[in-house]
This record gives sequence, C-alpha cells and structure tokens, in this order.
Amino acid sequence: MTSVDFPTRDGAKVGRVNHVTIGWAGEHQFDAGRFDHTQVRFDSSGKTGPGPVDALLIALGTCTAVDVIDILAKRRTPVETLTMEVRGARADEVPARLIGAEIVYQITGVGIARPHAERAVALAVAKYCSVRSSLDPEIPVCWRVELNGEKGGQKLRL
Repeated sequence: MTSVDFPTRDGAKVGRVNHVTIGWAGEHQFDAGRFDHTQVRFDSSGKTGPGPVDALLIALGTCTAVDVIDILAKRRTPVETLTMEVRGARADEVPARLIGAEIVYQITGVGIARPHAERAVALAVAKYCSVRSSLDPEIPVCWRVELNGEKGGQKLRL
C-alpha cells in the first residue's frame, strides 16, 4: 500500500507512514514494535505487559510529555524530572471504549513558573500531540500540573 492509498479524514495529505509489526505470543499476548526494532509485550490480561487501552493512555501521556519538555526547554527552563499519572474512563457497555482521560503532570525544574508549565501542557494537549489529535475530539482530556513537589493544582479540560 502506498501513501496515496491510505484513507484520510478531512482530506488530509499523507506525510510519513509509521510501520509496526505485531506477533501473537499466545493467549491474549502480543509482541509489537517498529519494523526491525525493539518489541514490547502487550497483554490484555495485564499480566505480562500493558493492555491495548493502557497502551493508548501511555501513548497519550508520552506524546504530550515530549512537547511539554521541548516547550519548557525553549523557555530556557529545562525539565529535571517529569512523571505522569494517566487515568482513562471507559464506557460500561461493549465496546468498553475510552470516554474520558485525565493526566496529572508532576514536573520539577529550576525556574519553571506555573503559568509557563500550564501553557506548555495546554499547547501539548490541544495543539501538538498527534495521539490526542487522532482521538475522537468528543473525548474530554482533563489535566493538571503539580510543580516542584506540590500537590493539587487546578484541573483544566481541553
């Protein structure tokens, strides 16, 4: 299949094409990754790796985190540590699709001011993260920032 054969929404032009391979490893386990690169175990039972929905939440979190790190570095306030907790609410009926997500960003770094950290997260979630942009826009993604060891912070929705 060439890039012109891909169906797109909104008439979007195809830029690059990601290529992954997935191999069944028995039961509900799969090994997946980029072609000829490191493989990751996915397990819908959660015994030997994250399940598919967990993987989606991991992708959402890491995709936004890359942008947060880059935006704050451009402000000359580099991130020293960044951890996140990502929760996804799922529908009660089949398919138990994702119906909402919350991301808590725990950021430390010298000179990082709250307005700048929150602006970086807002831009990452609303504008730059390709994973978020690939999700149904009706799925709410809420987030909050805990800066330099504080707890709490205002929950924002995009």
